[in-house]
Amino acid sequence: MEQVLQQFRDRIAAAHAARTPLLLRGGGSKDWYGQASEGEVFDTRAYHGIVDYEPSELVVTARCGTPLAELEAALAAQNQMLAFEPPHFGPGATVGGMVAAGLSGPRRQGAGALRDFVLGVDLVDGRGELLHFGGQVMKNVAGYDVSRLMAGALGTLGLLTRVSLKVLPRPVRETTLVFELGQQEALDKLNAWGGRALPLSSSAWQDGRLALRLSGANAAVSAATRELGGETMPEPDRFWHDLREQRSAFFAGAGEGNGLWRLALPTICPPLALPGRQLIEWGGGQRWLRSEDGLDAGAIRAAAAAHGGHATLFRGGDKRLGVFAPLQPALARVHQRLKESFDPAGIFNRARMYNEL
Repeated sequence: MEQVLQQFRDRIAAAHAARTPLLLRGGGSKDWYGQASEGEVFDTRAYHGIVDYEPSELVVTARCGTPLAELEAALAAQNQMLAFEPPHFGPGATVGGMVAAGLSGPRRQGAGALRDFVLGVDLVDGRGELLHFGGQVMKNVAGYDVSRLMAGALGTLGLLTRVSLKVLPRPVRETTLVFELGQQEALDKLNAWGGRALPLSSSAWQDGRLALRLSGANAAVSAATRELGGETMPEPDRFWHDLREQRSAFFAGAGEGNGLWRLALPTICPPLALPGRQLIEWGGGQRWLRSEDGLDAGAIRAAAAAHGGHATLFRGGDKRLGVFAPLQPALARVHQRLKESFDPAGIFNRARMYNEL
């Protein structure tokens, strides 16, 4: 694998010298995410494999081209998991693409986001230099913030070659409860339950129906089930898997018309008066909007900003309007300085996040 890595570094150094843009790509399962990028395709899958995994330490290190399914299978064999439940969006998903996209699934509500589990990364910068940040232990501090910075950067700062992740044991027991509730009532309940010692790992509300996943020890799940009531959902694993992979009925045809919007909001935010269908996750913190009534991007972003949140055009729609929320001038300067530091020639995934990057 060292020969493959050296080939990667040589190609990047040559692209830097010639200022040739490169489009970093693993399995291509998230090619649609973000803005249209440009450059020669740089396939990362040749650099693959789990480098180090010690179940008792709850840490795994894998190369960027490692299939995500392979990593999850290795963890499952030890009754462990990636607690942030990353979506695959296709059979070709890789570890590098997972971190670069920075996306988390339904379990993020109880476990935390992907970036919270990144302990360290190896990165080839825009000059072809191999950099190391963070480590393989949860108490390592040096470079930790830089490692987390790579989560969700969409490959715009460099090529992630290796990543160390914190993993967790799988829950002893899980149960999913279903409640018939209106949107405001569901949000009120979720905020009230979120402040209590309940083994709540995931939630999803849509069309007057709230699903609540409880995960933990037998005694804790049993006690919470008795206390909360509701009906027990049959085949809950399929429900949460389809939600994670956006295969549920709500997402069918998503991306058509005005597109699928992802809104990040405070959990206490009231229902948004926006036309279109909505699905609410993460206790109210993540809200999906499928609007087919001509509502423009400005109105959606203004509604989110009015409540202290932001909106992302997740699938479909007119990407010329910008996929991600526009940056304030001060934050835009920070992004620009980071880009110049890691990728001075601007060769990596040009315009994947913002046109000026």
